Amino acid sequence: MTDTPARLLKLLSLLQTPREWPGSELAGRLDVSPRTIRRDVDRLRDLGYPVEASRGSIGGYRLVAGSAMPPLLLDDEEAVAIAVGLRAGAGHAIEGVDEASVRALAKLEQVLPSRLRHRVSSLQNATVPLTRGDGATIDPRTLTLIASAVTARERLRFGYRARDGAASKRQAEPYRLVSTGSRWYLVAYDLEREDWRTFRVDRVSEPFATGARFTPRELPAESEDGAELLARSRSRTQPELHIDVTFEAPADFVGARLPAELGALEPSGEHRCRLRASSMSSLEWVALRLALVDCAFEAHGPPELVEHLGVLGARLSRAASPLRKTGRAQGTPAGHE
Repeated sequence: MTDTPARLLKLLSLLQTPREWPGSELAGRLDVSPRTIRRDVDRLRDLGYPVEASRGSIGGYRLVAGSAMPPLLLDDEEAVAIAVGLRAGAGHAIEGVDEASVRALAKLEQVLPSRLRHRVSSLQNATVPLTRGDGATIDPRTLTLIASAVTARERLRFGYRARDGAASKRQAEPYRLVSTGSRWYLVAYDLEREDWRTFRVDRVSEPFATGARFTPRELPAESEDGAELLARSRSRTQPELHIDVTFEAPADFVGARLPAELGALEPSGEHRCRLRASSMSSLEWVALRLALVDCAFEAHGPPELVEHLGVLGARLSRAASPLRKTGRAQGTPAGHE
């Protein structure tokens, strides 16, 4: 790799994963000599990046937190704002916050000075989300630890709670984190079961990076990547919904209020559009998301979705009955500014 600027960026990217890199391994990754690695590390130090070296047969290099932020062109306020925003999005699986954002959070938090890490934690601990659809919460530190283990190819130990509540201890080789928009999943090779598995991250507890490195295994022949393996795994445990719904509103209006994972809308007039898509999400979640679009719509299928929407509509009508009888609300919400 003869392009020095590109090589320095690649070296910096490797060093920003939370592990110590032997000089020989870095040289192999960048296809240069160990002497070149030493020179490049000196260049990074000259630029202000706090690269620490350890001596000995197992020594290597790692990026450490310095007394100030490395020259990322971010001031303290910007660094804190980015870290808090990434934590909030990662912890509540907001649509559009994917594995790349979690990797960015892991790298940023690794090099934040202690005074900034304290501010980030204080802000995070002092705020709570207004709501979380299914009640499942994820500690952002769990996501960043798993993301770091994926990047560093490091085995994980963790506790896991299955759908039926059964608890178990797992040791796995993490392959990818996959976000579905409403949940996070870990795709990994389970060492005890000697097979690929997918784990809901909100059911993972006490993850621990063991320090043992591994060479990534080949995925099953029918899966091209982690997302496809997850989709196949979910299809075996949860039936696929073939959704067919007509909305009495323009496609841009509906599209802004529906998760992208539900698929593309087909305009069928100036003020009408249709959604024909397949989803592995639960029936309840799909029905709720349709109801939140805030326009009239008609569900053509599948039959179980049509039936569930009828039950949901009847339940909401019963809930509103006392208000219709009295003509006014029975309570006053808490004041806000």
